[in-house]
Parts: sequence; structure tokens; C-alpha cells
Amino acid sequence: MSHLLDAPHHDGSALHLPDGPPRLGSPVTALVRVPRAAGVTRLHARAVHDGEPAWTEGRVDRETTSDVWWRVPVTAVNPDTRYRFLTDGGPRSYRWLNGSGTHDRDIPDTHDFRLTTHERPPAWLEDAVGYQVFPDRFARSSAAASRELPDWAVPAAWDEPVQGQGPLTPRQVYGGDLDGVREHLDHVQRLGATVLYLTPVFQARSNHRYDAVSFEHVDPLLGGDAAYEALCAEVHRRGMRLVADLTANHVGSGHDWFRTAQVDPSAPERGFFFFADGSAGPDPVASARDRELGYAAWMGVASLPKLDHSDAELRRRLVEGPASATARWLRAPYEVDGWRVDVANMTGRRSAADLTHDVARTMRATMRGASTRDPWLLAEHGHDPVDDLAGDGWHGTMAYAWFTRPVWSWLRDPAVELPFLGLPTAVPRLPGSASVATWRDFTASVPWQAVTSSMTLLGSHDTARVRTVVGGADAVHVAAALLFTLPGVPTVFAGDEIGLEGELGEDSRRPMPWHATERWDTTTLARYTALARLRATSPALRRGGLRWAACADDAVAFLRESAEERLLVLVARAPHEGLVLPAAALGLTVGEAGNRYGGAAPLRRSGDSALLRLPGDGPDVQVWSLPRG
Repeated sequence: MSHLLDAPHHDGSALHLPDGPPRLGSPVTALVRVPRAAGVTRLHARAVHDGEPAWTEGRVDRETTSDVWWRVPVTAVNPDTRYRFLTDGGPRSYRWLNGSGTHDRDIPDTHDFRLTTHERPPAWLEDAVGYQVFPDRFARSSAAASRELPDWAVPAAWDEPVQGQGPLTPRQVYGGDLDGVREHLDHVQRLGATVLYLTPVFQARSNHRYDAVSFEHVDPLLGGDAAYEALCAEVHRRGMRLVADLTANHVGSGHDWFRTAQVDPSAPERGFFFFADGSAGPDPVASARDRELGYAAWMGVASLPKLDHSDAELRRRLVEGPASATARWLRAPYEVDGWRVDVANMTGRRSAADLTHDVARTMRATMRGASTRDPWLLAEHGHDPVDDLAGDGWHGTMAYAWFTRPVWSWLRDPAVELPFLGLPTAVPRLPGSASVATWRDFTASVPWQAVTSSMTLLGSHDTARVRTVVGGADAVHVAAALLFTLPGVPTVFAGDEIGLEGELGEDSRRPMPWHATERWDTTTLARYTALARLRATSPALRRGGLRWAACADDAVAFLRESAEERLLVLVARAPHEGLVLPAAALGLTVGEAGNRYGGAAPLRRSGDSALLRLPGDGPDVQVWSLPRG
């Protein structure tokens, strides 16, 4: 194991781009932190202007005992300007620095830093901690028992096992409702969450409600529009925010639009969908399943007909302008604070049509015009989202690719074999270096603000539960530490904080056992609460940059740094030899670093040693406050 603190570093945080968001054609000051040991004598920035590389020479800005800070102006000639740095001198006289790290060879532009002039994401995301609720399984109010169930629903007792697979899976109704959510907001706030994210609440014909039959009203099974209004009001009264869930890729087969389109080929709604025998003739890309159904459906699921965003009337009703569903729920009396867009990676895409970016930009403009609450536009994306995060559409994504999956891969219980969102094999168990490399590769190619505005999560209603994946409470503690200390909007799937389990997405949607708190893992709940408190009181965790310090098979260390604070985070999945870091790079030439979380001893140099060995315990989480430098 070798540490990573001898390499030059730059990221998109205010510590390295202090001038803030650029205007088109204006320069910003980029700062690069170069360890003295690197021996750098020259530094240049290479930015791509109108497709052609342009070079700017850097100058030394300031020096510390361990580092030389270089400054170089980078001009945003284009709305999305890519840049990197070339250093010269020292033992590695030809060295590139880009978003994925340092390279002693020529590299493609794929992982270059990105400077965007697009409007910044909501500022409130910096302080946000999310809490995801699947309404049918969270809590039911006293009114739930008196509601008449529709013909598709099969009632389930609160302690009845969830049917994770089979025809009953979408039909089981436990009776959770919006008044039940409202009645348990104290728990959400005590945990430290500031944002409530609800999966769909529109009227539908399933318990998950991703098959909306209308975007006009909230499902009566959840309490209807009045219960939603009351919940939104209470969330806002508490100083919290509420993010809603919208299916812009498809509707339910019972939706008025689709039913009208089926019976009346001349209706405007006919153009909202991809019918296999469309007015322009047979659909050339219709699959066998499309032809069998007569229309294109999400993943061939008959109940989820896919929407055609090339249709102007569909856009007007769903995503564009003040009359759209997108705008309506952002206005009074609900004033939701953003949309999570279901399968955003597929929305607007089919064969030669690729309107995903248009949909994202349109929704963002609509939301900006409909709300004064600076709403968040979040994309669901289960694999590589890089091409969809240019900075002018989705603010961020659900970070399955660069957060959830590498955390699972590092912490997976060796005795557990589970797939991940369609992966045909089990999630592998990999060393810490592989997880760090995965994070760097995925985040290197998107703007920094897209990283910090994305939802980090250990699992969701679509995945197995983190407790099932990693095993015991101590491994969950390590996973939760990564959730609350790495950049992004940490979001807890309701029940993870008390140790709920589940092997599949549907199986993970188990009801919250409010009536049986003796079954709660109170140690895990206390750890989640403490980590949320740590984040809430730390400027570096909420707004700082990220600098990887060292990684081994069983342990990873990194720095979170801002102008106000520097933290060293150590996470370990098992006992190990102890990571070794240079004391000077940590600012510990004299004095000590007090422990901020975890209870380990302060860090200090031993005698004349230039190195520090971190504790080798595991599973373990430790955070130290470092001297600012």
C-alpha cells in the first residue's frame, strides 16, 4: 500500500475554484495543490476552447511547509469547458492531472475537469440529508382502515410477509398513507433528515404507483389531495423539504391518455405513445413484444406504455410550461421542492430518437418558472450517467454507479450473493482500491456540482437492503459512514436506520415496525443519527472538496477540506496493518489532530518520524480534525 498524498490535487470545490461559478467568456482562478515532494517547477492549464486546446501558464500562489499552491486562470469560452493540468519538473517531469488523478502518459479528454456556466443547482442541497419513504409501507393512520380498496388490491396485515416475487407483489396493500407519514415526521427529523423523498403518490393500480392513471390527483388510498396538502404544509412548517416522484417515461395502461389513444386513433393522445401500427406506418423498431401488445412498453411490461416526447401536446401536459403536471405540483398549495424522475435514463429515448436532454432542460426551465423554492431535478440512473449530466438539465442523479455499487462491492458479506439492478452475476467483493477507482472514474467526467447534487444511497426500494448485503451492524456502520462523509446528498431508505433487511427491491419494501420497537437495531439507529449530526456540524463534509489519501484491501482514508475545516476520514471493513500517511501532508509537523468521531486517540507524530500509522482496527470508522493548511 502506498499513500496518494504525493500527487497534485484539484477539484471543483471552493477551495480550488474560489471565484465561484463563471460567466461565459470570463476567467476563473483554478488552484492546484502540489506537494513539495513532487518537485514541480512549471504548471500549465490546458482548456479546450471551441474544440481547440488552449494553454495558460500557472504561477505560484502561496506555499506551506508541505505544499505549493499554483494558480492559473481558466476561461469558460464555452458553456461546458473541459480543462486539465500539465506539470513539469521533479522525478515525474511529464505528468497530467485530470479528474481521475495523475498520469505519466498522454490521456484522452474523457476525464478532464468540467467548468460550466449553467445555472447552479439549489444551494440548499449542500446542507441536505434525505429520507426515502415508500408510502404504502411506512405508516398508516387511523383513517386507513376505513378506506375501500380497489379491485386490484389485496389487503395485507402490517406484520404479513412481503411477497417479493410473483403476481401478488404489486397488489399487496398494507395501508400506509400520507397522514401516517405526517404523524412520524418527528422520527425523520430526529434522525437528522431535512428532505423527505416520497415514491409516487398519484392514483394508480399498484402499490408502487409507477403506473399512474392520472397526474391530476393523489391516490385516495393515501388520503388524496387533502392529505398530501397537509403533509407538504407540515414538512415546510418544520423547515424541511419534500421531493416528489414523476414517471416521465411512461404512464399506466389505465391512464386516461392511454385509454383514449386506444379507442380513438384520431385523438391527440394517440401521438403520446408508440403504437406498433402508427399513422406513419409500421414501427420499424417494434420488438416482438411491442407487436404482441400493439404498443411499446417499458421493458415490455404491458401496464407501462412508453411516452413519445416528440409530441408537442404531450410535452405541454407533462413537462413544459405552467399548465404541465411538472409545474402544477410545485405551486401552492403543495409547493413540492423538486422531482425525482423515474428511469430518467430512458425518458425520451427510443431507437433514433434521443430527446432525454431536451426533456431534462424543459423540466428544469418549467420548474424554475413555477417555483420560488429553488427546486431540485434529480434523475434516476442505474448505470453510467455521465452523458446525461452536462449541467444544464438534471441537477444530479441517484448515484448507484459511483456510490452504491462500489460500496456494496467493498463491503459485501462474503457469504451473501446478490445481483444489482439487473446484473446477471452476483456483486463481487473487491479491494478498497477498486472501489476508490470506481468512484474516481465515474465522477471524473461530470461537473463537480453534479457530483455534490446527486443522491448518494446505500439502497432503495429498487435494491436489496444494505443490512442484507453487508451483514452485521458494524459493516452497516462503515457503509453509513461513507454515506455521510463523501460528497453528495446522503439519503436513507426508511428502515435502514433500524436494521431492516430484504434481498430484492420488492422484498426490501417491508413495513416499518412502529408497533415493535423491540425489533429495532438501536445501535444502528444511534450511529446513523450521530453521523448525520457530524455532517450537519461540519463545513468540510457539506461543502468541502475530496482528496483520496490511501487505500488498501480492507481500509480507505480520504480528506474532506474546505477553507474552514480539514477532516481525515478512515473506514475499514476488517482488521488491517494500518494505513501510513505523511505527517506533513496532514499538517502534523507539530501538535496533534483530535478525534471528531469514532473515539480513537488523537493523531500525532512519533519522534522524528515523517510518517503516521493510522489505527488498524476493523470494522471501524474514525474521523479526525486536522490543522488547516
